[in-house]
Amino acid sequence: MTRARAPSNPRRRTATPPPPPAHDLEGMLRRLHLPTVRRLYGDLATRAEAEGMSYHTYLETLIAEEIAHRSETRLTRAVRKARFPFLRTIDDFNFAFQTALKLQMLGSYLGPELVSEGKNAIFNGPSGTGKSHLCIAIAYRAIQHGYEARFVGADALIAELSRAATKGHLDRALEPYLQPHVLIIDELGYLSHAADAANVLYRVINERYLHHRAILLTTNKPLAALGDVLHDGDLAEAILDRLLERGVHFALRGRSYRTRHLSEEDTPIKRKSA
Repeated sequence: MTRARAPSNPRRRTATPPPPPAHDLEGMLRRLHLPTVRRLYGDLATRAEAEGMSYHTYLETLIAEEIAHRSETRLTRAVRKARFPFLRTIDDFNFAFQTALKLQMLGSYLGPELVSEGKNAIFNGPSGTGKSHLCIAIAYRAIQHGYEARFVGADALIAELSRAATKGHLDRALEPYLQPHVLIIDELGYLSHAADAANVLYRVINERYLHHRAILLTTNKPLAALGDVLHDGDLAEAILDRLLERGVHFALRGRSYRTRHLSEEDTPIKRKSA
């Protein structure tokens, strides 16, 4: 016997799939460490709707803002880590006042080659002629290229390493000065240095020389006088030999930029002609 078919239910409909779970966009952006995207996506979405912005342009704008913010943050941290006493750029330098140097003479020192080729430079000349400014500007440009830098006064460096040497901790004390891609050693010879100045400074210079790490050094003394400054002529010669193998000596001259407002007659100390 044939079983009767149950009448169809006209009200019966295909089941609608449940809506997808709501995603926590804020949480996902936080998890991906995208703070700038998290901060801007809402306002930009409103603007995109008003202007008819494409999905591609919307996403591209958000990512570009994130990259720019990260670059700025990295730059700020690197400058703080470098311990510059002040921040100067090469655009701030007055080449019209310091005529012994032209921008073109710095050449690849302002490019990534400073680090990739392990270049060195010695800036010597009277006080106020722009030596520290130039070194900081060069190191800052290296930071902009993605590298790290460190600034230290020569006297502070030598005193710290001398103390560490007497305690048998020299290797440990050297580490912070060996790691940065660019090291500025400022004002060598301005003050009287410790008796073992040549020994500890040679360790810094030689280790960085062996690992092709860039060094920028400033001094107010002629290079021939560094043996007296460091109390050891042979080690001073060895230091200069390593610095200048992949380096350049820039001799600055002229009046101090700090006292440029004074007339020649008002300058308290008269310098001998070079």
